[in-house]
Amino acid sequence: MASSSFRPGTPAAGRAVGSARRPRGWWATLRWYVRGVLGEDVYDAYVAHRAATHPEGPVLSEREYWRARTDWQEKNPQGRCC
Repeated sequence: MASSSFRPGTPAAGRAVGSARRPRGWWATLRWYVRGVLGEDVYDAYVAHRAATHPEGPVLSEREYWRARTDWQEKNPQGRCC
């Protein structure tokens, strides 16, 4: 009889293990999606970028960031849907 490579207690090939397999929950997923659509996650991405590329430099507050971003968009108009 040929032995099988699958043993009880071990993950099957091709299946995710641990937290990668657990769902985040529908509320967390919905919140993540809405923040992405509305652009609320842009400031978080800015802070992560500054920490990764310029750790010694200052980071704008959220209010300062949105003011600078709005000013830049007003000075550099681009095609937008709204």
